[in-house]
Amino acid sequence: MSLAKFVALTAALLVTSASALNILLTNDDSWASANIRATYSALKDDGHDVVLVGPAVQQSGKGGTAVLPTVNITAPGGEFGTVPVGAPYFGHELNDTNIYYFNATPSESVLFGLDIVIPQFFDNRTIDLVVSGPNEGNNLGPFTYTLSGTIGAAYTAVERGVPAIAFSAGNGTHRSYTTNTGLPDDPANIAGRLSANLVAALASGFNGTGRLLPLGVGLNVNFPLFTPGGNCTAPPYTFSRLTGSATIDKLFINSTTGFPQFEDFVAPGLNTVNNGVAFLPGETDVVQGCASSISVFSVDYDAPSPVAEPVQVQLSAIIGKAKL
Repeated sequence: MSLAKFVALTAALLVTSASALNILLTNDDSWASANIRATYSALKDDGHDVVLVGPAVQQSGKGGTAVLPTVNITAPGGEFGTVPVGAPYFGHELNDTNIYYFNATPSESVLFGLDIVIPQFFDNRTIDLVVSGPNEGNNLGPFTYTLSGTIGAAYTAVERGVPAIAFSAGNGTHRSYTTNTGLPDDPANIAGRLSANLVAALASGFNGTGRLLPLGVGLNVNFPLFTPGGNCTAPPYTFSRLTGSATIDKLFINSTTGFPQFEDFVAPGLNTVNNGVAFLPGETDVVQGCASSISVFSVDYDAPSPVAEPVQVQLSAIIGKAKL
């Protein structure tokens, strides 16, 4: 695809009119984070039917880990004191029965929403889209694909056949929704509105049939750092790829403590272009300015034929045998 066509597609993303969607919302910073509640409100304000099912406590860095509860809520209780010790392992807000906590990982929160909450409490409605996030802090590059609980929730949904978007914001402060100032320039409200805008663009013209994204495909979206009262409050969306200046951990021994620590390392294997559109900028570079990145990911891990076939030829002598 030419650069001109990509520019045209980028312009199309500015469309904000959308059909109402049935959305399952989750994240890894808990059901009570400022970002998820602001996004819940923004999506509802746009007319979508939203059910929030989020972890009872913060579950960052869990990737797609599958951990289910075996007991009710234990000490110290739900995040920010939102769920008392001894409460059931799942429940909902007293004043909003569309907002649920579940004492499990983000990946399993998605499945609990799809398999238990929606069928039992919402007439088994069809979920058009899973929205995960916005995370407190960016999730940039392929390394976070298996590390981030926000992305883990999204690719769990995609693997189940439900379109999904993982949103992450440069602002990494872990905040309760009760700290939201209510002002438009509150970072949680900026992230929530930007998330809703992208959902609106994706849903534009959707008539309730078909799919919002191809089967097995999801989106990873990252926002830059927002500063209340600052200039970066409406960062334009741009297409990106996961690779390109992406980092992975590199370990070193701390000379003071004697224990290992990690630092960011731009590794060649992590940034090799095997798939996707090679000329797109890496999402890591995009968010360094006042711009938001959109990367399209696939849950098909197979290498493309030109990469896989030489390896298969190299190993052909052992095919059909246990050893040479």
